[in-house]
Amino acid sequence: MNPRSRHPMPVAEETRTEHLEFEDNALVIQLFGYHNTHVARIEQRLDVAIHTRGNEATIVGAPEAVATAKAGLTGLYDRLRRGLPVGRDEVDAAVRLAVGNGGAARPEDDLVIHTRKRLISPRSATQADYLKAIDACELVFGLGPAGTGKTYLAVAKAVERLIKGEVDRIILSRPALEAGEQLGFLPGDLREKVDPYLRPLYDALHDMMPSTQVAKRLENGEIEVAPLAFMRGRTLANSFVILDEAQNTTAVQMKMILTRLGENSRMVVTGDLTQVDLPRGTRSGLRDALEVLEGIEGVAFVRFGAADVVRHTLVARMVEAYEAVEAKRRTAARYEKKNGNHDADDD
Repeated sequence: MNPRSRHPMPVAEETRTEHLEFEDNALVIQLFGYHNTHVARIEQRLDVAIHTRGNEATIVGAPEAVATAKAGLTGLYDRLRRGLPVGRDEVDAAVRLAVGNGGAARPEDDLVIHTRKRLISPRSATQADYLKAIDACELVFGLGPAGTGKTYLAVAKAVERLIKGEVDRIILSRPALEAGEQLGFLPGDLREKVDPYLRPLYDALHDMMPSTQVAKRLENGEIEVAPLAFMRGRTLANSFVILDEAQNTTAVQMKMILTRLGENSRMVVTGDLTQVDLPRGTRSGLRDALEVLEGIEGVAFVRFGAADVVRHTLVARMVEAYEAVEAKRRTAARYEKKNGNHDADDD
């Protein structure tokens, strides 16, 4: 047989084996899950084999996947040692954090948010960066699709600071009725007019504080809800300000709210530039702010993606599908421009 006609033998994929041993047998039961359900979920997510025996676990698979699984299990065990719960969501979060950190364990001790009703910790590497940015900077922009936790975590940070006495009040704002904010056409007082548009923020508040506390703080002004139309002329000192759905602000509105920031205050601006509801031809204030403020000291931009979606896994797949279509459309739009066909929708 001619040697040249022989097909090369396939090279076996490199595998790695990692052995882990945990000290506390009681915690190991919670770590592995009922009938090893947590272990099975990690195996499914990372395509590794995990063999457990007593307080030991042996991970076999591709080197990168094994390193990620090890970091995930180690992170979950450390979480249990700190008295924090571990369930399906926490297992998924540990995997996301390990993947986002290149397979290395990431300490979370300083990132756990303490509220009246629960402890909240980041569930992706980007969420961890987001919380660090809020601690470090006076103004933070959280950008990305729905379900990434950008608004929820901002409210959690605001509640934590209010409870600790680090700020005097929380101010929640959001564009109402898209850009127009024609609140006079709605029945009721100011709060009744704007409540439907701030419902997600209220839901987050009630998830972190007893209902009686939320009602009391709303009544005495420690928590304030205000549409953008009522923010002009104010100076927001000793406050934690959250502007939600910022993609639906105009450039004028965005400049107005940003310049309200006073002494000892923090502001978090959240939005998704793929869901702009402004009238055709109106430039989003969020897009404008990104271009104007990029590189300014004290301002941070944190961008979330499909990998950071912490809702149903189907949501992440849908976000990825929309992002792929949008990328194709942008490519097609650039091609049309080169050929003289300008799209009126382009900024």
